[in-house]
Amino acid sequence: MDLRPRLVASGRAIGHLAADFGIGLLALIAFAATLLVAALVPLGVGLVALPSLTSWTRTLASRQRRRIADLLGTPLRDGYQPLEGSLPHRIRVALTDPATPRDLAWLLVHGVAGTAAGYLALALPLFALNAVTVPLWWQAVPHASVLGYPIDSWPAALSGIAVGLGYGLLALVVPPPLATATARLGRVLLRPSGRERLAAVSAARAAALEAHELELTRIERDLHDETQNRLVTVLMSLGMLERSLAEAPEPARLLAVRAHEAASDALTTLRRVVRTIHPPVLTERGLDGAVAALAADSPVPCTVTIASFPRLPAAVETAAYFAVAEALTNLAKHSGAASAQVRLRIEAELLVVEVEDDGSGGALIVPGGGLAGIDRRVAAFNGRTVVTSPPGGPTMVRVELPCEW
Repeated sequence: MDLRPRLVASGRAIGHLAADFGIGLLALIAFAATLLVAALVPLGVGLVALPSLTSWTRTLASRQRRRIADLLGTPLRDGYQPLEGSLPHRIRVALTDPATPRDLAWLLVHGVAGTAAGYLALALPLFALNAVTVPLWWQAVPHASVLGYPIDSWPAALSGIAVGLGYGLLALVVPPPLATATARLGRVLLRPSGRERLAAVSAARAAALEAHELELTRIERDLHDETQNRLVTVLMSLGMLERSLAEAPEPARLLAVRAHEAASDALTTLRRVVRTIHPPVLTERGLDGAVAALAADSPVPCTVTIASFPRLPAAVETAAYFAVAEALTNLAKHSGAASAQVRLRIEAELLVVEVEDDGSGGALIVPGGGLAGIDRRVAAFNGRTVVTSPPGGPTMVRVELPCEW
């Protein structure tokens, strides 16, 4: 019998439960902090601290959702209302969002169950190791014992080997179903209700409409301020050319040159505007070819790693393309990076786009900035943008786009 698959499954489950142990301890701390904040609400201090604590709890819960999705192989959405804007608005969202009591219940349950399961998963192999090695150390340790039973003779020490093998067998058999059970419990606790999913879909639709309106406004502004003015210049130059042809050949030739240059500029601008609506390279070469072209044109040396996956819906590919384009533009302008990496892959029905550079760090999503544009476009698809950029770098922009439509 080949034990290798069982050993691999047990090792993976023990690793998952060990992480559950750490997250469980953090969950208990967060739950205690929530009770403290609730006690301070009458003093006003609790309300001020509530949005920050809610945000931290969401981060912890979102991390657990990704771990559950990795173990069970099914995505788990959060259904959160955006926690942004002014302090009064964030307080109102933290108090009224149905996800807040759901996350609070998860903190308590996982704090107890996750910690206990993680402790058991870690204890079994340690108990096995302790018992199996008793013959090596029992004489050097005063009052040696294994699980409370005194070891005071060689027969007792040798019997520890059998006990250790028993614990080893338990360590091989128990962790995989235990990890699955805790993951399923977490999925039940963290899964948004039907009302929350409906609210999330409505918010996503509203965000999509807003993003669409902003795109139309931007295109109209580009066409009006740039392309139209250049075409007006062409018309004026051609009119002057018509009047000058009968008077002086040389001025007419210069006006013709200027008209040609203005028309060429107008055509270039018009093509650029059209590319911002839907890049032709996506249709011609697909997402992988389009991203490779962006990396090749980047002033910062950039490597591209794209996992194999089929063509995605055009809207998803377009959003991913513009996310990469804006991220590369942003890092070229502000990061001072010497190199960058672009990675695309599918994870649990999500298209994951990562753009990482070795620049100076400190990147933030601020209103009106390039990263905010990425976040707004991705949010329209009920996706998520995460920017990790500590001072000194490196910076990574991670975009997650649902790709099952």
